[in-house]
Amino acid sequence: MSTIELLPNHLGGQWHHGQGAGSTLLDPVLGTPLVRVDATGLDLAAGFAHARQHAGPALRALSYAQRADLLARAAQVLQSHRDDYYAIATANSGTVKNDSAVDIDGGLFTLSTYAKLGQSLGERHHLLDGESVRLGKDPLFQSQHILSPIRGLALFINAFNFPSWGLWEKAAPALLSGVPVVVKPATATAWLTQRMVQDVVNAGIFPPGALSVVCGSSAGLLDALTPFDVLSFTGSADTAGVIRRHAALAERSVRSNIEADSVNSALLLPDAGDEALDLLAKEVAREMTVKSGQKCTAIRRVFVPDALYERAAQAISARLAKTTVGNPRNESVRMGALVSRSQFEAVQAGLAQLQTQAQVLHDGRQHALVDADPAVACCLGPTLLGSRDAGPAVLHDTEVFGPVATLLPYGTLAQGLDLVRRGQGSLVASVYGQAADALRHAALDLADSHGRVHVISPDVAALHTGHGNVMPQSLHGGPGRAGGGEELGGLRALGFYHRRSAIQAATPVLAGL
Repeated sequence: MSTIELLPNHLGGQWHHGQGAGSTLLDPVLGTPLVRVDATGLDLAAGFAHARQHAGPALRALSYAQRADLLARAAQVLQSHRDDYYAIATANSGTVKNDSAVDIDGGLFTLSTYAKLGQSLGERHHLLDGESVRLGKDPLFQSQHILSPIRGLALFINAFNFPSWGLWEKAAPALLSGVPVVVKPATATAWLTQRMVQDVVNAGIFPPGALSVVCGSSAGLLDALTPFDVLSFTGSADTAGVIRRHAALAERSVRSNIEADSVNSALLLPDAGDEALDLLAKEVAREMTVKSGQKCTAIRRVFVPDALYERAAQAISARLAKTTVGNPRNESVRMGALVSRSQFEAVQAGLAQLQTQAQVLHDGRQHALVDADPAVACCLGPTLLGSRDAGPAVLHDTEVFGPVATLLPYGTLAQGLDLVRRGQGSLVASVYGQAADALRHAALDLADSHGRVHVISPDVAALHTGHGNVMPQSLHGGPGRAGGGEELGGLRALGFYHRRSAIQAATPVLAGL
């Protein structure tokens, strides 16, 4: 019997250990075993039923403001354990402190933001959607649209790269809406998610069964969904395709929100100037190295005017050359590891695929690892590729989920915008320039194919929140290849967890809404 700790699952308001051998989570730098996770033998149907029948009614009995208070209390509990979460992130995700902050503090900030937003909704139990409208000549009989919290549960199947933020950016608006949550974190980095749920559950803040966590295999989770549940998935496009074909969605009409692949871009406008070029180089280098490029919003393609290709390559490479890579426990290290050996191998395979059409401009393999054994550590230095020919499809279709980006030139601005759109839908594109009219034109041109357009000019150099930073006030999601989903965006996020209905009645009835 393994002596490595087996993390318990929480389902149906109770803690349960899996009955199988489970999976062992490893330190991606040292290769040492950390904890085990396993979901074998869980009664998912019973646990889900408990959430719907007990936790849901208990949450809905509270007003939005009361549920907002619960979110604020949860944020306080999590804040008190913040040091523990940083230690887990270092060991399990291989991230340096600043990168752990993106995930941990980002999650806490998002949770606190929704606690504040919820207070603005007051003591209501449903939301009005627009104004009432008359249905005939006589104004006595009218129609009013309302938003009511769903009576099911919210199942989250999350990705490995944000075990904290990925939990709370979904759970905060769900719980504020009055909907119980079941989260299934990616196995490789499940420890942090499990620990956060455990701390909040043990604090007794939410009704029993309102917050559940299942660590290990996802087998059976979708089978346990019923028509009034919702599903939010973050992961690969291949897995998203499997989910879309599942009977829960195809036959039982479970509402879904999907975030999949995204080949995000940065575009330098013609005549942008030296300052804008420097801002581009700085942001590209940051996006390549934060969390070792393992962000769904990271810059993958960099487009610059043809005449500036060499200067951009030199400026970005010069910044990347300063990045120290290795063991995140060493204070001199600025970039840690990829989260697992399988992820390390996937990045290497993606690099090889891109190199069939691009050359290496800055070779991350030349970065000597600090306090890390190259034979064991899942570390790879930031690698910038480039191609004078921006045409090959592989350059626009391949997302290497690691510290890799490809520099590509364009001729006219119209050609540059067309190249950005060859990503076939992305979470975010950033545009760099100086003239407000040109920046506005480019942003509007790209808006329909992106969930967010991040516009950077020298006057906001010290103010902008970053290409890849997802702020709870702004929408997160994207069309096409990015999955077609929408999350966050302030109170807009609550719409996914509500049902819109039209109540047709006499005006005195509607007045009481």
